[in-house]
Amino acid sequence: MAERITIIDFVDKYSAKYNNETFIREKLGNTWHETSFTATRQEGRTLAAALMSLGLEKGERVSLLSEGRKLWVIAELGILYAGGVNVPLSIKLEESNDLLFRVNHSDSRFIIVSSQQLPKVRKILADTPQVEKVIVLDDLDSYQDKEMGISEFQAIGQEYLKAHEAEVDARSHSVQPDDYANISYTSGTTADPKGVLLTHRNYTANVEQGASIITIDKGDVMLILLPLDHCFAHVAGFYTMMMHGGSIATVPVGKNPLATLKNVPTAIQEVKPMVMLSVPALARNFKKNVENGIAKKGPKVEKLYNMALKNAIAYNKEYYNRGGLQFWRKPFMALFDKLVFSKVRENFGGRMKFFVGGGALLDIELQRYFCAIGIPMFQGYGLSEATPIICSNSTGHAIFGSSGRVVKPLDIKICDDEGKEVAPEVRGEIVIRGENVMAGYWKNPESTAKTIKDGWLHTGDMGYLKADKEYLWVTGRFKSLLISSDGEKYSPEGFEDSLTDGSKYIEQTILHNNQNPYTIVLVVPNKDALREYVKSSNPQINPDSREAKELMLKKIQEEIDSYKTGGSHGGMFPDRWLPAAIAVLPEPFTEQNGLVNSTMKIVRGKVEKYYEDRIEYAYTAQGKELLNEKNIASV
Repeated sequence: MAERITIIDFVDKYSAKYNNETFIREKLGNTWHETSFTATRQEGRTLAAALMSLGLEKGERVSLLSEGRKLWVIAELGILYAGGVNVPLSIKLEESNDLLFRVNHSDSRFIIVSSQQLPKVRKILADTPQVEKVIVLDDLDSYQDKEMGISEFQAIGQEYLKAHEAEVDARSHSVQPDDYANISYTSGTTADPKGVLLTHRNYTANVEQGASIITIDKGDVMLILLPLDHCFAHVAGFYTMMMHGGSIATVPVGKNPLATLKNVPTAIQEVKPMVMLSVPALARNFKKNVENGIAKKGPKVEKLYNMALKNAIAYNKEYYNRGGLQFWRKPFMALFDKLVFSKVRENFGGRMKFFVGGGALLDIELQRYFCAIGIPMFQGYGLSEATPIICSNSTGHAIFGSSGRVVKPLDIKICDDEGKEVAPEVRGEIVIRGENVMAGYWKNPESTAKTIKDGWLHTGDMGYLKADKEYLWVTGRFKSLLISSDGEKYSPEGFEDSLTDGSKYIEQTILHNNQNPYTIVLVVPNKDALREYVKSSNPQINPDSREAKELMLKKIQEEIDSYKTGGSHGGMFPDRWLPAAIAVLPEPFTEQNGLVNSTMKIVRGKVEKYYEDRIEYAYTAQGKELLNEKNIASV
């Protein structure tokens, strides 16, 4: 059995091993600055000393609210080296209530916050009497009551460390593997979010488990695009890169989230990463950006690109069975790679080896696409309660459509509705046991007892294992099954993902059936693409006219009907599962309206509640008609 080490032991070990090699890259102004492994550890200890000087006791909580940047990593290390518990908060928490709940529920004594997020903290400070100090990760011209700038905070730490180094070391070394490291709050798909308690050993164990399936080379660079508050970016991001002697780079923070997003392409070109973490929403954006760029180069280039793509997808098959008797395709693979895909890869800096995808199911067509262009996007699977990695595909070990090989060591089984283990190839709830399983939910013994039974974590996700139990297929949420009027249960995610990935006219979808006479689909249309469709197919029609809007709705219907028997996607899903009515929605699902969570996943329950009237209307004779007034008004 592996040695049960803390994050402190882990950082000490690898900062000593890789010493002065670069660990963090951060762009300030126009210059990229590098911080070594040793300096990362030392700067973390300085912040630990500062927290101790302010009175932080072992086991007390500190909330951390900041964009992804070097000081996020340093601040987390500071909290942990001081024996504290980090409460990482999403910068996407806009509502004061959401932020207030987490700060108060965790009993955070201090808040560490970036200047950009500071206004949110100021709004709730009067309602957080237990918060003694707000440490701002930037230097400002002036501060309000309880606030302190980073330079003053670092100076306090340096002075305290000089006089009390033995005490700081003693505090760090007093931390045990089962002590809490993080309280990682869920996205709050129910009334109140749950605080996932992750220990030091949860983290170090999951990094070790991840190494059993994914290889990172020494010197590899990862550009971190995902929020650092989620444990996926923790484990698969900076702790994994630290273990293997790689480095991380952060996207320069803009004046607002949109400005930061616009910095991503430049950061990719300047950093030239070898690996990135992704989620399906990012994957789709990357693909659309590539295709838009190709389309701008004219029909000849687009035709060559499509030929190259078709050849590569056919050659790669499901990855594990690439090539075979298709030896005649191999010369074309090399030719097309030189003419087309090598140039496409320049969009990703030219050194990318692969992506690791998580957060939600990655459609098989997206997996085939990224492999075809020479940068595989490997589907993985996990959840916060498992710190989070449970399985992943990887270079040389992948089956498209699967969620990959299960990490080792880990016990896994698939259970039916009654909690009994089922045979391989049979679907049921994914249940796991291992050192990466959370300690429980903070202040929530009832939910803990429902989720962890006899040491086994019941994930709430549905899937099945192959006979050798090496590869896992995740097929959707165990609890988000739709129930038809005859009681048949089915998972909606496959159709939803296929429709949004396969149609440029449909941005987002949710299937709905709760023992109703038929299934309906809620559709967020791509209005620009639909207008372009009307313009190209019927240029004489005014795109704002009712006639144009009816054509748009018929196009949406056509895209959905392609899944029926005889259609281009016929046979992918049973006809009885397909929607009989379409509700076209006036606005997209976003974080602002609360319909998308911090990991960019659509929150089904909230969408159904938000659009309750449209769902009810779709089950009326009038609402079942495609060209109803509500649909007309929404395109």
